[in-house]
Amino acid sequence: MSVADYVAKYKDIAIRKMKEHNIPASITLAQGLLESGNGNSELAVKANNHFGIKCHETWNGAVFHMDDDEANECFRKYSKPEESFEDHSLFLMTRSRYAFLFQYEVTDYQSWAHGLKKAGYATNPNYARLLIKLIEENKLYEFDRGGDIHPYIEPAFDLSKLPIEYQKMGEQIPAEEIDLAKYQRQVSLNNGVKFIRAKKGDSFQAISRDLGVMPWQIIRYNELKKDAKLSDGQILYLQPKRKKASVEYHVVKNGESLYTISQLYGVKVKHLLKKNRMKEGMHVYPGQRLWLRKVKPDLFSV
Repeated sequence: MSVADYVAKYKDIAIRKMKEHNIPASITLAQGLLESGNGNSELAVKANNHFGIKCHETWNGAVFHMDDDEANECFRKYSKPEESFEDHSLFLMTRSRYAFLFQYEVTDYQSWAHGLKKAGYATNPNYARLLIKLIEENKLYEFDRGGDIHPYIEPAFDLSKLPIEYQKMGEQIPAEEIDLAKYQRQVSLNNGVKFIRAKKGDSFQAISRDLGVMPWQIIRYNELKKDAKLSDGQILYLQPKRKKASVEYHVVKNGESLYTISQLYGVKVKHLLKKNRMKEGMHVYPGQRLWLRKVKPDLFSV
């Protein structure tokens, strides 16, 4: 897995553990990334141990042996990764040498990182610096706000930077051509909704003149602002978008936002938010499974 893959898969668990135990989600994710090699290490794959926690005298659960600082060392083995995240929280909470960490604010990831090194969590002299680097390069500190904001994707509409599926929507989602003489432009159908593609230098007024629809209708149907600038090839619906799509879900790619996905499938943004248990202002991230027909199931229940 890549860093983005790991964050997408485990960020909800890290946020939940933060709310339960007051350990920054950014710290939990950064330690998991570092200790498990983005979830690719032998210990993570074979023992679901993401934090390198060894057996110690008090451990009565399953074990996994591998060479580390010494040959054939004993590590804790879990039935699923979620158990590793919970045990990581308990490990920090129940050992006196980590007690001072809980005096820091949950948003003070730098103090937590230096405190973990000071308390002896790892022998690497650069451990704190490595954690902070992971957190800041990937903006993991955003999760310490409670998970309402994610930095990976910001709303954008530069067509050239969007995935090819968006630029050539008809190839991903078959578009039925509508042969109506009254239209001065090529009109297609997506999810049962008529749409056109804007031309270079296009305006709401020009589209209104060509198609006989009011400018305010184009603005409202496409959830745009009155002063929005149109891009060459931009999808513009001529009717209200639907409540759901023709497919179950979409896996978010780099460059996509809730808005561009709503345009890709002809579904209103407010319905995407509701189906995915998201609040207004929240953003999607690469690798996220965005539900398009049904409400998102509780995938991360533990």
